[in-house]
Amino acid sequence: MTDAKLSNAQIAWRAAQDIEDGAYVNLGIGFPEMVAQYTVEGREAIFHTENGILNFGPAPEPGTEDWDLINAGKKAVTLKPGAAFFHHADSFGMVRGGHLDVAILGALQVAQNGDLANWRVGNKGVPAVGGAMDLVHGAKRVAVITDHVTKKGDPKLVESCTFPLTGVGCVTRVYTSLAVVDIEDGHFVLREKLPQISMDHLRALTGAELHIDGDVAELNVPEL
Repeated sequence: MTDAKLSNAQIAWRAAQDIEDGAYVNLGIGFPEMVAQYTVEGREAIFHTENGILNFGPAPEPGTEDWDLINAGKKAVTLKPGAAFFHHADSFGMVRGGHLDVAILGALQVAQNGDLANWRVGNKGVPAVGGAMDLVHGAKRVAVITDHVTKKGDPKLVESCTFPLTGVGCVTRVYTSLAVVDIEDGHFVLREKLPQISMDHLRALTGAELHIDGDVAELNVPEL
């Protein structure tokens, strides 16, 4: 047993390492927005937001915000050279037209077949799924960043989702506080795990079978 786990910043860092140079990327509201802070030096990621900006930059220094420049989470952003503005409908045309290389979202549950639930728990949550349902089926690759378990200790990687779905069979990789897991042929396939956690303990915290295909790498991240 161990209490070791990655922080949100460390999970975001790990996810950022897999963003390809020149990729068009949408980051979900909240925790996924942290990924933009850790893009790999020498690679360019072009960030897209549903409310109509392409190629926005980091958050401005406190006190210098221009509140006409915000992302979909209503947080102030800056602009990179070549940034573009467009209508909300055009933004979703980009999403639905398959022009995004990757979407990185949070999750309440991810099923072993790639189903994603990330907007509502029973009667609690936002009133509608919003643009996430477009992102999960419009982006070429959908990744999730999340804690491995809930605050109550229940698995977030499950056999099948019990919460309302955001998308069906859409997730291909999950970055958790304990592991990196791919979804292939309807199964969770373990790629990396924290060296401090045993395989038995990881399996006990996962709500579906973890398959092994080749070597499992150590999940090593910097202190952040």
